[in-house]
Amino acid sequence: MMTDFSPSPEGPVLMVGASGMDMVGRLKGEMHMGTSNPAQIRRAFGGVARNIAENLARLGQPVILLSAVGSDDYGERLLKQASAAGIDVSAVVQIPERPTSTYLAVVNEKGELQFALDDMRATSAITPAYLHAHADLFKEASLLFIDANLSKEALRTAVSLARKARIPIGADPTSTLLAHKLRPHLPRLRLIVPNSSEAGILCDRQVDASKRRQTLEAAKCLVSQGVGIVILTLAQFGVCYATSHTSGYIPAIRTEILDPTGGGDALIAAVIFGLLNGMSLDEAIRLGVSAATLTLRHPGAVLPDLTLEKLYDQLVI
Repeated sequence: MMTDFSPSPEGPVLMVGASGMDMVGRLKGEMHMGTSNPAQIRRAFGGVARNIAENLARLGQPVILLSAVGSDDYGERLLKQASAAGIDVSAVVQIPERPTSTYLAVVNEKGELQFALDDMRATSAITPAYLHAHADLFKEASLLFIDANLSKEALRTAVSLARKARIPIGADPTSTLLAHKLRPHLPRLRLIVPNSSEAGILCDRQVDASKRRQTLEAAKCLVSQGVGIVILTLAQFGVCYATSHTSGYIPAIRTEILDPTGGGDALIAAVIFGLLNGMSLDEAIRLGVSAATLTLRHPGAVLPDLTLEKLYDQLVI
């Protein structure tokens, strides 16, 4: 049992990172460059930290969000929706000089990501000073979880405050362009959840998601750098994981992908929930695979009626 995951599992999870709006277009046919393409376009609230926070809140886990949004209509609506979902957003900062972050993606008919753009300028307001102003929240938390949208200075400050509060730290590398920012902090991470490409960046090697030996070696590489629990998400090839004591592989649940956005965030939230509630690592990851599967079938980043019962109904044996 992972009963040592947090010294105070009853405390809220402290999420620090991006919040914003997602715009995802699903192509109705083959992509033609340089012209308009018929598609179904959906808008929903997103951002890695916000997505994980909402999933946790819907599972009944207390969660506090430290983030930044613009002083605009999107920002106002995001905060209202997040609060209604059960997230404590009282510390989220609204800034007039930056728009609320936006993620724009195009996926093909199979639900596979073709390309994506993001405007995360609002996260520049998550400064060391902002984090120090909320240092008391670190002392109350069961866990700090960060995404790599943060600046290097903000990441360093968040990790320092968590270490002083003696709470475990988890992280999402977020993208291949941002993953390198977590390198200095690997020895202090209790949990990291990269995909194969992000793991490759952190381990300076090519990692083919379809090759189990490569993925397991990458997970063990991160453990050798000091990470407590490494969970590699491998899309349709499942999940592999490693700690200093064990390693393993859990297959994906075959499913139609309606929208790939948010699947990994749902997995992370369910894993955190499971570990904080005393589940074994294997069971927590299976719960995470279940959460990811349900989210991939939903046209949005978070399943609005997510419950523990739904996760167990979908659970892979």
